[in-house]
Amino acid sequence: MDVKVSETTIVYPSRSPSDCDHVLSLSHLDTDRNLHVTFRYLRAYVSKDHDADPFHVITNALSHALVYYNHFTGTLRRRQVDDRLELHCVAGKGVPVIRATMECPLESVNYLDDPAEHFLEHLVADPTPDEGLVNPLILQVTMFKCGAYTLGASVHHAMCDGLGATLFFNAMAELARGATQPSVGPVWNRASLLGPRDAPRIEFPIQEFLSLDKGFSPDSQSNGPVVRECFHMRDEWLERFKGLLREQSGLSFTTFEALGAFIWRARVKASGIPGDEKVKFAYAINIRKLVKPPLPVGYWGNGCVPMYVQLSAKVLVEQPIWKTAELIKKSKHNATDEYVRSFIDFQELNYEKGITAGKGVSGFTDWRHLGHSTVDFGWGGPVTVLPLSRNLLGGVEPCFFLPYSSANEGKKDGFKVLVHLQEYAMPAFKAEMNSFSSNEFKLS
Repeated sequence: MDVKVSETTIVYPSRSPSDCDHVLSLSHLDTDRNLHVTFRYLRAYVSKDHDADPFHVITNALSHALVYYNHFTGTLRRRQVDDRLELHCVAGKGVPVIRATMECPLESVNYLDDPAEHFLEHLVADPTPDEGLVNPLILQVTMFKCGAYTLGASVHHAMCDGLGATLFFNAMAELARGATQPSVGPVWNRASLLGPRDAPRIEFPIQEFLSLDKGFSPDSQSNGPVVRECFHMRDEWLERFKGLLREQSGLSFTTFEALGAFIWRARVKASGIPGDEKVKFAYAINIRKLVKPPLPVGYWGNGCVPMYVQLSAKVLVEQPIWKTAELIKKSKHNATDEYVRSFIDFQELNYEKGITAGKGVSGFTDWRHLGHSTVDFGWGGPVTVLPLSRNLLGGVEPCFFLPYSSANEGKKDGFKVLVHLQEYAMPAFKAEMNSFSSNEFKLS
């Protein structure tokens, strides 16, 4: 299936902000080296019974939103003194928006409910690392033959995380629906709200999970091409599995803890990682209300910190799954204000040495309850939201828990799991996942 690009338009703020020419500092979470990547995702909309052109509506809303979020017209550059990123804002810059079409109805591609489809990559801009610094936000509107459309977003992670980006897109959507200003005003103030303490001190053993290696790259650990596959999870399979864990341990686990433990073990086992190697289960915790004082409601910078569970590959594969699920559950107790402050201070003290999560990182994230449906440009919220990024929490083989498209009437039971894994390991991993759905499944 071909995605045909017809034009790229530069969208400027509808009026020039008063403070255009200046340099803004980022927080120590924004400048985390693991976030020096672009994250890409898309929203799909069914726009029936509406005469307006989605491209015009979105670019007009973007123009008005950039009055408040003119930071997205800036350029990210590295400071000579310490190599950290900072944002240079100058007058006369805008945000690129790509216009494209697909000669098929959205329904014919199952409302994008199969994240493994290769054509999805062409629905979102994919800038090079340097291009992502010059244009930290690039949008793409792709029209389908039926009148449906997708909004693809390419956002540099140093600018914000997924929750911060949603604040911005909510502001755009409100303006598209007729609001005169966003209901939640954006708050920058990053260096002071999430800066290091005076003096920096590390009172949580962050160094147990993070390494210092300036030359390390997550891509260097790959032994071949990485592929992605979508797996379907039914509610009855999950309840049966969590029931088995409860029988063995006497503990109750969330779906994220239980299924995360199963998938982590399955992928390490399938990948044939040597038993003495350390492997990590990584996920992000939202710290906006966790820190003291809590961050302002309009704070849209990176507001999450990575959490880790670390084991040797041998222990992970051989110990009961409930023990791994318990470790994931217990790791959440580490999410405190002190953990956040120690993480920030660790960045302050060791940044120039190159902070990395190291090898063997499996990043997990749950998109089932993120509230993406609020981003309504006048046709209702998106029927499908999909991530297309491979870089997550210092790893390049992420796992996403995703809801089914709300437009897909045949998929209301359970959810889907999008897994990235090295190609050679995928057949063995599929076998593990097939065993999960089997009625004869038993915990080993």
